[in-house]
Amino acid sequence: MITIDELYSIFQKHPFVTTDSRNCPDDALFFALKGESFNGNLFAAQALEAGCSYAIVDEPVNEYDERYIQVENCLKTLQDLAYYHRKACGIPVIGITGTNGKTTTKELMASVLSKKFNVIYTIGNLNNHIGVPLTILRIRPEHRLAIIEMGANHPGEIKDLVKIADPDLGLITNVGKAHLEGFGSFEGVIKTKGELYDYLRAKGGKIFINMENPYLTSIAKGLTQIQYATIPGYPVWGQVISCSPFLNLKWFIDYEKKQFEVQTNLIGSYNLENALAAICVGTHFGVSPEDICQALEEYVPSNNRSQLKETDQNTLIIDAYNANPTSMSAAIKNFRQYDAKRKAVILGSMKELGSQSEEEHKLLAFNIAENNFDRVFLIGNEFKKTNTDYPVYKNSEEFISYLKEQPLQGYTILLKGSRGNQLESIVPFL
Repeated sequence: MITIDELYSIFQKHPFVTTDSRNCPDDALFFALKGESFNGNLFAAQALEAGCSYAIVDEPVNEYDERYIQVENCLKTLQDLAYYHRKACGIPVIGITGTNGKTTTKELMASVLSKKFNVIYTIGNLNNHIGVPLTILRIRPEHRLAIIEMGANHPGEIKDLVKIADPDLGLITNVGKAHLEGFGSFEGVIKTKGELYDYLRAKGGKIFINMENPYLTSIAKGLTQIQYATIPGYPVWGQVISCSPFLNLKWFIDYEKKQFEVQTNLIGSYNLENALAAICVGTHFGVSPEDICQALEEYVPSNNRSQLKETDQNTLIIDAYNANPTSMSAAIKNFRQYDAKRKAVILGSMKELGSQSEEEHKLLAFNIAENNFDRVFLIGNEFKKTNTDYPVYKNSEEFISYLKEQPLQGYTILLKGSRGNQLESIVPFL
């Protein structure tokens, strides 16, 4: 079996990694990963034919070819190689996790830090046991900072990911009721997200922390803290000026005693905390206030996250990438305050809530009823147990059939739901 030292020498000569035989850049290394419904070993030969220099496999190969590298476990080898590379690079690594807002915050941080540094950061939400090592292996000599997003839906996952990424600094955006089916309880969510703090505490690292979040402050003891908040008295703080429709905010650095104003392209007052986190990180790394403001103003969200879309019939607020009780509540609260004559809400069900799913959907239905929106449509069988008077559709396809017969016109519409509902498929019919 090849050693990590030997494999790293090969990686240095062929520093591109792929796990998809359909995407094989010339001279890349192909890792034959396995999952419940796929086996990369079956496509190793195809990857070599497509241009990869080597294929790392963990099953016997029938034909002799020196381009096959046999290992015991491809995933473990990928993770070990990433850790080896991370240590060899030696650049500061910021680890980020949280229930809500981690991808948006990561993108804002990258936009801010890129004003001063060559930054490598997680693409999209490639934040799991495969995405984290692949991101680390994209680090090149010219990079000066890395931002590694880490997600989890089961206990212990953050603990495993920080062992690969070895962060020097960390940020937990918040903790909320998400993936309860995997975590077992809200306490399980806090414990798992807190594994980032645990690692940094043992390493002597630092954290960026929202001091108004009691769940985070309660588990941050013994850590060097770089603080921000939405109230005065902290090194970085800020407030909402308006949200009509985009977030306009003001922020302050205590030591400069100056106020800065930013007009973002983000929908929702709940994005204030995400913006302040990016501001806090930027000031720590010496990015000028003027560059921070410019970076925040230039950032435009994508991938169905807090997007505003004008159609011929309606105005859409699309936040359909993911949903849980915490983010649903924030979105509804923000939409209630939104200045519009006719409001409609299209909500998809919240997935992975386990035994608490029925109760949380009942609470959500009650929350909606209190807001007196003009029209409400609920998508997903989870809503059928709430005994709500609002119409419930089993999936997006059924709702689209309704829209074809009775289109909506002249509304400002919030679309919010878990990714599994595929609410983005409804957009062309609005």
